[in-house]
Amino acid sequence: MSTYSSSNINPLHRQRVKGREIIVTEEPRLHLVWFHDRIFMKPLPRYLLSWEFWERFLVDTSVGLGECRDAVRGAALGHLRSYRYLIQHESDFIVAKQDHLRLIPQDVQWTEFCHLVSALDRIKDADVSARYCYGELRLSRLNFYAPFFLRKFHFEQVHGQYSDYFTRLYGPVLFVLAGVSTLLNGMQVQLAVDQVASSHDHSSWSVFRSFSAITLIGTAFISLCFCILWLWIFLDEWIYTIKIRRRKRRESESLQC
Repeated sequence: MSTYSSSNINPLHRQRVKGREIIVTEEPRLHLVWFHDRIFMKPLPRYLLSWEFWERFLVDTSVGLGECRDAVRGAALGHLRSYRYLIQHESDFIVAKQDHLRLIPQDVQWTEFCHLVSALDRIKDADVSARYCYGELRLSRLNFYAPFFLRKFHFEQVHGQYSDYFTRLYGPVLFVLAGVSTLLNGMQVQLAVDQVASSHDHSSWSVFRSFSAITLIGTAFISLCFCILWLWIFLDEWIYTIKIRRRKRRESESLQC
């Protein structure tokens, strides 16, 4: 689950502050999807800045878009509105026009863009497609939920080599192996205590037994804390998202009344 807010978009200068590299993509589904130190952005097409295009293709009902017109118009409005949040300052505007990015057409001037942004403020969530009711989306989270909701192994595969794919598994695997190894060592010490007890060295017997018990309990406690922490984060995201959705639904119902 992600933050149910269309304004959850960092402007371009904040992307630099966070150390993210802006990757240009022509796939709309990857727009504002981020992964570690990268974020994908689809440039603003020139035709979306043309009133003639909107009037001819997205407003005129005589054009043969049929039932797709509303979906295309919602996606176009959402993509256009996203740049209201990406470019909030003139510094963002300068970044967007850099040669290696060119997120907006080069002939667009700052004053013209300001007039456009003032009009975009009137676009509501009800006017855009469901994707643009959200802001930035985390790719790792999309890949996690893809098998459940999209019936795909992943939303987008970013690892070109098998070594890159398995490298991200080293941490969890090593943690599990270390925990299991610690538990087994503690059990071995516990079993070896019987031999110490038979030698009538009761002082060593109590030390070894206490140390092994503390090791076993400590390892189990730390593992349990990690599991509870992960579960708490997981449930907190779902609860927060459900609350936001309910609030949005109540607001929309109140406006309809």
